[in-house]
Amino acid sequence: MRRQAIQRDIAVKYLATAAIVAAAAWAMASAASAHHSFAMFDRTKKVDIKGTVKEVQWTNPHVWLQLVVMQDGQAKVYDFEGGAVPVLKRFGWTRDTVKAGDTVTLTANPFKNGRAGGSIDFITLTDGRKIGGGDGIPGAVVVGGK
Repeated sequence: MRRQAIQRDIAVKYLATAAIVAAAAWAMASAASAHHSFAMFDRTKKVDIKGTVKEVQWTNPHVWLQLVVMQDGQAKVYDFEGGAVPVLKRFGWTRDTVKAGDTVTLTANPFKNGRAGGSIDFITLTDGRKIGGGDGIPGAVVVGGK
């Protein structure tokens, strides 16, 4: 009798553990499928955009940078996506690498739909340093100093 109760307890614990593992796997798969691909960017093109940083959103899942560019006497805001914070840190970025008011040049893969902005390949800082955007697209690497 006691042996059966112990076996039943083990079976219940096993099933509970299996259910928790299955739920965790499902949650991770859902999160992974929710993450976008790079299909929205034209990986066959690179553009260089020089402007003044309006805002840096130093958050996960991806850092976003808004750049104000003067076109035909009008200020136009471009939106650029970078890598995740941990990825950018590996490429040498810190929260203070780029700040509002800095003048920078971004080399990026533009949006396919013509929207102003794209995926950061690398950024050229005012001191000449080039730091990769770490967005998982080939070429997003630190490309040297001045």
